[in-house]
Amino acid sequence: MDGETPIDVTAHASLSDIPAGDWDACACPEAADGGLPHDPFTTHRFLSALEDSGSVGPGTGWQPRYLLARAGGQPIAAAPLYAKGHSQGEYIFDHNWGHAYERAGGRYYPKLQIAVPFTPATGRRFLTRPGWEETGRAALLQGAMQLAEDNGLSSLHVTFCTEAEAEQGARMGLLHRVTQQFHWENRGYDSFDDFLASLSSRKRKTLRKERAQAHAFGGEIVQLTGDDLRLEHWDAFWHFYQDTGARKWGTPYLTRAFFDIAHDTMRDDILMVLALRDGRPVAGALNFIGRDVLYGRYWGCIEHHPCLHFELCYYQAIEAAIARGQSRVEAGAQGEHKLARGYLPMPTHSLHWLRDPGFSEAVARYLEAERTAIEEEIEILTDYGPFRKIQVEEQE
Repeated sequence: MDGETPIDVTAHASLSDIPAGDWDACACPEAADGGLPHDPFTTHRFLSALEDSGSVGPGTGWQPRYLLARAGGQPIAAAPLYAKGHSQGEYIFDHNWGHAYERAGGRYYPKLQIAVPFTPATGRRFLTRPGWEETGRAALLQGAMQLAEDNGLSSLHVTFCTEAEAEQGARMGLLHRVTQQFHWENRGYDSFDDFLASLSSRKRKTLRKERAQAHAFGGEIVQLTGDDLRLEHWDAFWHFYQDTGARKWGTPYLTRAFFDIAHDTMRDDILMVLALRDGRPVAGALNFIGRDVLYGRYWGCIEHHPCLHFELCYYQAIEAAIARGQSRVEAGAQGEHKLARGYLPMPTHSLHWLRDPGFSEAVARYLEAERTAIEEEIEILTDYGPFRKIQVEEQE
């Protein structure tokens, strides 16, 4: 790439303005041969499904402003940017920042957010063609900050970005925030029993007992992907999603149309796990399939059965990842109950630019203290994990 070539960054109110080939050449160049993308959530098809279904757009508080950077007329980088009217559906919580800013007389919303809506999964947020990483990230970040500055917006946030992106953003003057999630790591296991063998005896017995309780619900558990998924499966899962969403968020984020579009355009990216009793789905978990990572996203049920949630969301995901040779399962935000089931705490990263210097300085102090606390918590929780402690005897 030519460092002298001018780079032009434009904002677009609809992804339909950007050809899928141009976007995906930046978002998932590894999938150009028809294979799976590393991150299904930044593909043109996933982000389009959110927009075309009305899950983002007018009335949702997520107004698209997708960024596209061109060098010599060629797309070299892109970013999923949104103007946010609230702090819902982000999972990197800044509600307290907004309250403090507005108590001081400022207007926190709207703000700008580079993110995948409703999706607490780490991945690239500055999507660049190979070889344009440093230049493309810088161009997109500068373009987003300029957009915020020109419109008098309070802030710009980049959530669940990669560590490399966070480090470059910090070098450019943004605040780097560290939070945590629970991930399962595949340590070369050949089977679920192989994974169990890595646990302490007590934890191994607990997991086997939970799986036995779950499978005693009176039916069968199936894993479905691709053409095995049928419209009636989505009808059932919509009821599961509505029930869970209503209890967690008040109003589910995704519309019914999103699942119809996902069936049409993304069913090869999806693994649905269903519990069937007398052939009728009574519970289910929805996962998205990355090239090397399985992403657990949604769960719901219409009948309660002991440990069925653990089985569908965590143990079935582990089995699927082992069978697929995937290195990791990311099971979403929060949930220290995941620790006992083999999911260990991992750092996650975000970037924040705050237009008011005094407010930015106050948040920087908070983030420094928070980072220390998070690092200590990760260390403590990891030590409490379910894995066997390997004792190394000193040689005399």
